[in-house]
Amino acid sequence: MTALADLKAYLRETEALTCVAERLGWDQETMMPRGAAEQRAEELAAMESVLHARRTDPRLEDWLARAEATTEAEARLLDLAGRNYNRATRIPARLATELARLTSLAQGVWAEARAAEDPAAFLPTLVQMVALKREEAACLSEGDLYDALLDDYEPGATHRALGAMFDRMRPRLVSLREKVLGAAHQPPALDHVFPEATQLRIARICASAFGYDWTLGRLDLVVHPFCSGSGRDVRITTRVCESDPFNCLYSTIHEVGHACYEQGIAAEHALTPLGRGVSMGVHESQSRIYENQLGRSAPFTGWLYQRMVDAFGDFGVTGPEAFHAVVNRVNPGFIRTEADELHYNLHVMLRFDLERQLITGKLEVADLEAAWNARFLADFGVAVEKPSQGFLQDVHWAGGLFGYFPTYTLGNVYAGCLNRAMRAAVPGIDAALAEGSAKPATDWLRENLQRHGGLRPPRETIVTACGFEPTEEPLLDYLESKYAAIYRL
Repeated sequence: MTALADLKAYLRETEALTCVAERLGWDQETMMPRGAAEQRAEELAAMESVLHARRTDPRLEDWLARAEATTEAEARLLDLAGRNYNRATRIPARLATELARLTSLAQGVWAEARAAEDPAAFLPTLVQMVALKREEAACLSEGDLYDALLDDYEPGATHRALGAMFDRMRPRLVSLREKVLGAAHQPPALDHVFPEATQLRIARICASAFGYDWTLGRLDLVVHPFCSGSGRDVRITTRVCESDPFNCLYSTIHEVGHACYEQGIAAEHALTPLGRGVSMGVHESQSRIYENQLGRSAPFTGWLYQRMVDAFGDFGVTGPEAFHAVVNRVNPGFIRTEADELHYNLHVMLRFDLERQLITGKLEVADLEAAWNARFLADFGVAVEKPSQGFLQDVHWAGGLFGYFPTYTLGNVYAGCLNRAMRAAVPGIDAALAEGSAKPATDWLRENLQRHGGLRPPRETIVTACGFEPTEEPLLDYLESKYAAIYRL
């Protein structure tokens, strides 16, 4: 066998074992008995120990040095494998194993603390997590600690570039918010009970409308929705609030966007470094365009309205136009995952600033809750009333995902660019959405972005799909046009 063939075979086994570890994580969040938490932490730590040993095997260095690429895909595979090897060898086995063990335990501790509104029950665990992530960042860093962690989720991105983008976005977002909240026309909030079983039935209908392949996945309930898996096993989750069906429906559509990206990657890339979404920013572009530009559009909400009436009867909203306004109602609420498109990026900016301060040592965990509450009041004009509305609401820090949050807004920016390019290229998107089918849009996304997986770097992936360099302008233009129409500005 050649060095390239040996490398490919080895990477395939490593990717398969990574999928097994991911399945353990999925089970932990969906079906695992509560009493199994400590054992599961040991299982995941053992898996990480095995994976770390494989990712740092000296044979990788030899194969990478001798392998010769003859195609674009092989050249990219070598580039990604080299990058992964370089990062893995900088992390001590002890640290990788301890992070896996703590991450598994921390998520259960977080969930119980959140349910009990008890920050003190979670803070000691978060102190340990921040200490380990600082240590990891120090191992990886070639300059800025936070950038070293950010690179795991968005290779090539920096906090300076993202911060500059946020600074450009904030004035237009805040100005639009003031106009919207000051408008005379304000859509009402829902005031009805929507039974769980019926919500889940409609959620499955929506998932099918966006092309989710049920033969390769499943839908389950969790505290914090997520998507897990790649290739031929990609699972989605959602949550249900019986007073707010949009929480369930749009969480489902969001996760379907992630899932369809993974399901849509070309089969020849399976179980290789090319067989996954190229970055979380690009991944979020798929979940956000499915959820917002498509799922919250007037044509699709018009179709969804009739499904809601058929399922729930009179729920206090009369007509597709009024329903579209209710779906897109702007409200400075506490919860990021329930936020309207206008406030969502302000939620992300808050987390970006706080987690960067945590990693760089400018903010300690003991002061996090007070810092969060003060910042939220300043940004949203509303005082946090309980921890589950504040710093305990997201699972990310319990999961050690420092550097993940800014990719949500980057994904929104990418989605704005993709939406502009897609609608210029594909006639009939709105007509199909009005019939409950996203196929013209999702076919374009699959052909131009999803099937390529990790073939190109993140920004190049977006440029290739759109035909232009991504900026925040298409997203902001879309938001201003949309809300001006809904709120009659």
